[in-house]
Amino acid sequence: MAAVLFDFSGTLFRVESTESWLRAVLDDSGILLSEPELERAAQALEAAGALPGGAEPRQLPGELAGAWAVRDKSARLHRAAYTGLSRRVPLPDPALHDALYERHMTPAAWSPYPDAVEVLRALRERGVAVGVVSNIGWDLRPVFRAHGLDPFVDAYVLSYEHGVQKPDPRLFSVACEALGVDPARTLMVGDNRAADGGATALGCRVHFVDHLPAHLRPDALLPVLDLVG
Repeated sequence: MAAVLFDFSGTLFRVESTESWLRAVLDDSGILLSEPELERAAQALEAAGALPGGAEPRQLPGELAGAWAVRDKSARLHRAAYTGLSRRVPLPDPALHDALYERHMTPAAWSPYPDAVEVLRALRERGVAVGVVSNIGWDLRPVFRAHGLDPFVDAYVLSYEHGVQKPDPRLFSVACEALGVDPARTLMVGDNRAADGGATALGCRVHFVDHLPAHLRPDALLPVLDLVG
């Protein structure tokens, strides 16, 4: 393999829990809720699917179905879809919904999986090109920089910057072109079989990992090194 493409959320990084997400925003806003109130609100936000990178909606409202289907094609659609879901949950201040969306874009909201740095460093040492291909509505580069992973990434291909989202093979094609590699010599690593599996249409090999909390998935990326050879 000449290159490895990685998904972002659920593959290299994991977003914080819904409770941690809400608690951080409430703390920043100076709004106090009792623990039972906070827990109930967090559970409702999780059921709504309001945290990008977290659980998907248990029930998608019909009025948001259109935006949800194409949410990763633009920053506007991404924000509209997720804040629309968040607003289905009553919170003490309506401004909290936008604050929650802003919070999830900060490096503090994300943690790299335990083996991410080790795998990326090993790929760099072997001369294997690395790209990040993500369905997303915002610039994740600051997250990589803040956690020290940016030096190991040669190209970022983000859906909202191209108006194309996985599984459309065009997004993977952009990544291969940016790295100057043949798709047949490229491995795509992701957690979503439908979205990341789209790379096979281009001729890439695909390897899947489970989207689990970081502490429950300490070494799932290590097999990538064997697959690259």
